[in-house]
Amino acid sequence: MHLRRLHLADFRNYREASVAFPAGLTVVVGDNGQGKTNLLEAVGYLATLSSFRGAPTEALVRAGASGAVVRAEAERDGRELLLEAEIVPGGRSRAQVNRQPLRRTRDLLGALRVSVFSPDDLVIVKEGPGERRRFLDEALVALHPRNDAVRSDVERVLRQRNALLKQSGGRVTPDIEATLDVWDAKLDDAGTALLAARDDLLERVRPELGAAYQALAGKPAPVRAVYEPAWRSVGLGTALATARTDDLRRGVTTVGPHRDDLDLFLNDLPARTHASQGEQRSLALALRLAVHKVVTAVAESPPVLLLDDVFSELDPDRSDALLANLPPGQAVLTTAGVLPTGTHPEAVVRVVGGEVLAD
Repeated sequence: MHLRRLHLADFRNYREASVAFPAGLTVVVGDNGQGKTNLLEAVGYLATLSSFRGAPTEALVRAGASGAVVRAEAERDGRELLLEAEIVPGGRSRAQVNRQPLRRTRDLLGALRVSVFSPDDLVIVKEGPGERRRFLDEALVALHPRNDAVRSDVERVLRQRNALLKQSGGRVTPDIEATLDVWDAKLDDAGTALLAARDDLLERVRPELGAAYQALAGKPAPVRAVYEPAWRSVGLGTALATARTDDLRRGVTTVGPHRDDLDLFLNDLPARTHASQGEQRSLALALRLAVHKVVTAVAESPPVLLLDDVFSELDPDRSDALLANLPPGQAVLTTAGVLPTGTHPEAVVRVVGGEVLAD
């Protein structure tokens, strides 16, 4: 995969911008608040149709503009690709590939693959289960774009089931019970499919994780990633039936893949509570590297690496280790400071106030 050029119109703080990327490393430099991360966010949007910063659609459009356009020229497996997305606040965004409109914006997924490394990755290890579920499910979509439908099915059924639970007001009528039976069966199917997809992903990631952590930390340490939902042994359908009374009382679905956690252990202790911040950061980076390697193997082409100011949060040893262990392929790195020792970019791009200037 090679991202050749990115064009922006009314995206974030860019009125208009165009930047070319060589096949190797591009470094984007500039003071804080000038728009460096916005460039990476635009690339990420074309890959995932969402902001890796978790921003809503409205935030992606320049203030005062009615919409934004992100366009990329790329090459994949010897084939030229023109990827385009129009972002409409409060409306339906549109996407097309090689000037052909897509029936669903979801069909753009997989055309451009990226791996994002960000200082915010620390939340994967340090914060609550929701961050780890998000990491898992985003990795699933990167691995196989069809997994987006699996994830969406679970979310859709949960919305319907939760709406019914709230509507019931805690009361059980024959109609509510019969409808709950229907939604339970659908959630059982969708949730079990998501469980299987997460299991498959982790089976691929685990062999890479320990080696990636050792390379970044500079010392061996046993690392484990454990995904063992409480409902696995009995099945989701049975677990939902058992929890139904409580669900009706609380008006929300209390069991399922939306409540699961990925338990991370370092030296056989929970990494969230027992690892130092440096160890947690190394583990978060190791998770990203492991997923990147798995996606590369499956896609038979490395995703574009997007490294957003990660070296500002790392000590010199970890910075050197990350640089030494970056996988081959194209990478775009942003920094507000001095480039780490050992960085040899093919191109340097300077960003000032939403304008791109080539050094």
